[in-house]
Amino acid sequence: MKVTPDIIRHEFIGTKGKITKSRHADYVGINGEVVNETKNTFAILHAGKTKSVIKNSAVFQFKFSDGTAVEIDGKLLVGRPEDRLKKSVKRLW
Repeated sequence: MKVTPDIIRHEFIGTKGKITKSRHADYVGINGEVVNETKNTFAILHAGKTKSVIKNSAVFQFKFSDGTAVEIDGKLLVGRPEDRLKKSVKRLW
């Protein structure tokens, strides 16, 4: 998979996710499969329990099925999944 700014339009349910940075110390280190997504949260299956993580307060690392790993600031992911498809992203590089 080619990593472009359009990565925020990707479907994240079913991918492996990990929280690398967060304002909430308890979030850092949570990892597992993303099982649900709402406007403001990701539900991650971690150690047999579902943990809800607020998107706006964390930096996520996702690993896709083809082995591609990306790190995305959760602030870019805030919004309903279906509305993110309509969002346009300015290239920063």
